[in-house]
Amino acid sequence: MNRLAQERSAYLRHAANQKIDWQPWSQEAFDRAARENKPVFLSSGAIWCHWCHVMAKESFEDDGVAAILNEHFVAVKLDRDERPDIDRRYQQAVAAMGQGGGWPLSVFLTPEKKPFFGGTYFPPVERFGIPAFGTVLLAISRYYREKREEIEEQGGMFLDAIRRERRPSGPLSGALVDEAAGQMLAAFDRTNGGFGSAPKFAMPGAIEFLLGRYFFTGDEGLALMLGKTLSAMAQGGFHDQIGGGFHRYSTDGAWAVPHFEKMADDNAWLLRNYCDAYRLFGDPDLKDTARGIISFVDSELSDPQGGFYASMDADVTPDDEGGYFTWTDEDLKRTLGTEEYRVLSMHLFNPGNVVHHDPRKVVLSVRETVDDIARKTGLDAVTTGEIIARGKQKLLAEREKRPKPFIDTALYTSLNGMMISAYCKAYRTFGDRTVFDRAQLALERILDVNVRDGELYHSEGVKAFLEDYAYLCDALVAVWEATGERKYLDHAKGLIEMCIDRFWDKDGAGFFDTGEEVIGIRLKGIEDIPRPSPNAVAILVLLRLSAISGDDRYRDQAVKALEAFSSEASLMAIHGGYYFCALEAFYRMVKLEIRAGAGSELAEASLFAHHPYTCITWGDPGGNVIIPCVATTCFEPLISVEGLEKFLKDRSTL
Repeated sequence: MNRLAQERSAYLRHAANQKIDWQPWSQEAFDRAARENKPVFLSSGAIWCHWCHVMAKESFEDDGVAAILNEHFVAVKLDRDERPDIDRRYQQAVAAMGQGGGWPLSVFLTPEKKPFFGGTYFPPVERFGIPAFGTVLLAISRYYREKREEIEEQGGMFLDAIRRERRPSGPLSGALVDEAAGQMLAAFDRTNGGFGSAPKFAMPGAIEFLLGRYFFTGDEGLALMLGKTLSAMAQGGFHDQIGGGFHRYSTDGAWAVPHFEKMADDNAWLLRNYCDAYRLFGDPDLKDTARGIISFVDSELSDPQGGFYASMDADVTPDDEGGYFTWTDEDLKRTLGTEEYRVLSMHLFNPGNVVHHDPRKVVLSVRETVDDIARKTGLDAVTTGEIIARGKQKLLAEREKRPKPFIDTALYTSLNGMMISAYCKAYRTFGDRTVFDRAQLALERILDVNVRDGELYHSEGVKAFLEDYAYLCDALVAVWEATGERKYLDHAKGLIEMCIDRFWDKDGAGFFDTGEEVIGIRLKGIEDIPRPSPNAVAILVLLRLSAISGDDRYRDQAVKALEAFSSEASLMAIHGGYYFCALEAFYRMVKLEIRAGAGSELAEASLFAHHPYTCITWGDPGGNVIIPCVATTCFEPLISVEGLEKFLKDRSTL
């Protein structure tokens, strides 16, 4: 009997009417497998995942496949957003098998939860060099019956591969930061911007780190690299040119055709990137991109009661990948006036950006700039810009008439922490109070729905992971800095103490991803995959709390964690980006103690001033001064906005 109908996860409920006897992840499922002497088939995916929907339609809704699974396996369905801890371990196991990784994750387990074979998408008939799913199921069933000892041995080996040996701790030095920047520059795609080749992810941790490096070094090579990357991402089909916000990743090296799901975490971190870049470079296009992310999140991923939703699906149906987001030439002609069509076709319609299943449909991307179009048409630039803005509004209104992809309204603590911090940064960049109000409302909502009897939860019924503690602590500090309301700082300190108690590696340093072993394993890493590492975020939180509170315990633990991961991070290049943000902050963080009233000119200047690694704390408001400190040294009080600006500018050359 399918047991998914009452699950909290939208992804699990989505499979509730399939004829497969799906069970959610539970010990009961594995006990049944042991009792019936069957292997477990684990399918892990997410509601936003295109290929998960494809495999569901092709295979899981097929009567023959359902019959094989029901007869020979215990079938378990997992939502990777709800249980990232379980998914992460089996992703690594399947990678150790040489099968890559991704979603849907298809992995076969013993009743003791040992993985012995796996892959990702399996088609209903043999294609792409991948065997048919039904063939795989029958072969695995036979293999399980005939080779149990071999399977047990293999399963143990794959679990051992996850428990990899850690590199030893290493000393800290500023040279590590310089070396990391060099490695990242070496991975830069000079033709298309970004790092590496297809499929191409934004790698926001590396971008944030390199933006900070430019602030400190003024290296024009960095400026060109960052400018090209941020511009290429914003102008490509990877960026939703009509509705704002970014898709998951680009399927090609030129940011042209994306995987269409739109995720809270990606957009939170890219919002941070574009805010930082705008404060550095002042380019209005960077501001427009950041504001577009906010517009998308406000309209599609925001709960009116407070809080941010998890994701927007890639598709309405698996047969029309990205159909909601793509356009034919006929669509544009039907929606736009004659002049709007002429200009918008030149601006956004690139016939090369076709989706693989329908060459008529194009992903919109910037093909020609306003100035290019004005020059070719004889229109002035202002008029051209007005036509483009008007045409985009018409296209958005037309798109709103289409069936909309599913929005996962789950309020995950980790994702909300990221978005709250990003909205606080946007407030401190643009001064828009409504952006901050939404962040504060979200924080209060998460503290209301995901804290029970003093226990933090990832989501309803799922206890919090390291990522929840790290990202929520970061959000609490961000809201404390913006308001000076002591309750947020106290809550952050309370949570970081719980985090240390539950996740800290007492035999080494750094944080494990879970409080207890999951399938017999606790993982500890520093890699951005591709969202910034929770360990790196936790280190930055420790550094900020140490500076704010004067508690050296936090700084000592941050140093131990930085040392524990230094050798590992040094080999990661762009995948260690946020670790190097934390290391740079260790050397360069500036504390600004505001001894002025909230809303005063000095207080506002402190909030809106730019330095990559600042922390704000609030003192006696009667002094009307700012006390700046770096590490253990405090400097003369600053009494003017100009003095503050000069102080921070001087810090950029240290």
